[in-house]
Amino acid sequence: MRLDALSRLVRLSLARERRGAFFSAFGVAMGVGTLVFFIGLGLGVGRVIREKIFPTDARLLDVVPPAVSLGSLLGGGKLDAEAVERLRSLPGVEAAHRKMSVRVPAVTRYDGAFFGTKLRMGMEVLAVGVEPALVKGDVQMGEFKDPGEGQPIPALVSTRLLELYNKTFAPARKLPQLSASMLVGFGFPVEFNRSYVAANSASGPSRSAQTQVVGASDRAMFAGITIPLETAMRINREAGVDADTFTGVTLVATDPSKVPALVDAVKAMGLEIDDQERRMAENTGAAVALTTSALALLSILICILAAVNIAHALSASVRARAKEIGVMQAVGASRSDIRAIVLAEAAVVGLAGGAIGTAVALLTSFGVNHFAAGYLPNFPYKPDSFFSFPWPVVLGGVVLGLLAALAGAYFPSRRAAATDPARTLAG
Repeated sequence: MRLDALSRLVRLSLARERRGAFFSAFGVAMGVGTLVFFIGLGLGVGRVIREKIFPTDARLLDVVPPAVSLGSLLGGGKLDAEAVERLRSLPGVEAAHRKMSVRVPAVTRYDGAFFGTKLRMGMEVLAVGVEPALVKGDVQMGEFKDPGEGQPIPALVSTRLLELYNKTFAPARKLPQLSASMLVGFGFPVEFNRSYVAANSASGPSRSAQTQVVGASDRAMFAGITIPLETAMRINREAGVDADTFTGVTLVATDPSKVPALVDAVKAMGLEIDDQERRMAENTGAAVALTTSALALLSILICILAAVNIAHALSASVRARAKEIGVMQAVGASRSDIRAIVLAEAAVVGLAGGAIGTAVALLTSFGVNHFAAGYLPNFPYKPDSFFSFPWPVVLGGVVLGLLAALAGAYFPSRRAAATDPARTLAG
């Protein structure tokens, strides 16, 4: 059968069975649209978790000393210079970046102009020193190195802390919204070896220093400031506390596939892996994926019901058109021609339903984003879009509608092809 003849027969049949075709396409559109909508929502929320809330690099591995272990009691499990060299020499390690916390308490007290408003505050400050190479791409002013005694200390703030400030603290205190570039150059005093909370925790004289923000980084300390490693070591040394062992080492693997072997090697050295943030990201992502999968399963069930509805409608249509099919067979139509007609009718219904359902899902997501932008509060990590629709998802929605319709038409097409023209025409 020629393609133009097949398409003409399909148009005539669908025009005659408009009501049944409409409801069949509607069922397919409901299932496909729901599936595409929830998959897009899951992908969008997952992207926010990976890129904003818990930004992680698959090649990074944070090594920390064990809190209490047999290795530490026997002299192992210490993150000193020798341990860092051993970590750096492990197979698959591209670089090892040391970290050291400032091991004395610190406070800041600010009273002055703050971007057009008056600010007065005093609070405890946590500080950690990192190697410049770990954050070199985030420094926007000057050099990230120890400036020496009496000079402003360069500091990085966490981009996530900045997000929380803009979405919660600033609106509550009627303070201005800030960006990372606005903060560059802002200075505030810090007094080391002093605490507002525990007056007896610090020993020895306190030391005052000026701190200057030089940028914001995803790798900066979340609840505190990040300063050069040499500065942290100098502060610890001047305070008479441990300035030789490190509080952490960030390993950069040559390839993400090397990370599992590195984890085993690190643990064999009596050290531990700080993967709390990674596990939180994985657990949150798993919860989102589980919810999305449950909703996607519901959508697939709707598609199955749509396929059953198509099978029922086409079976009724085949019975009603038995004499018509018998006439076509009597004038030369083959079994494959009859089967092609029924399957083509279902394919048109499935493609139309899949395309309409996918378009409705995209339009609905646009409406949800518009509503969220205008009516939802500006909460932390609020994305510009809650959805993500890569082209395989959009194309897959249309293809799923086609497959559901063809699956429903399979048995009716076989029944139509098996029609006996002699018996049918004889009544």
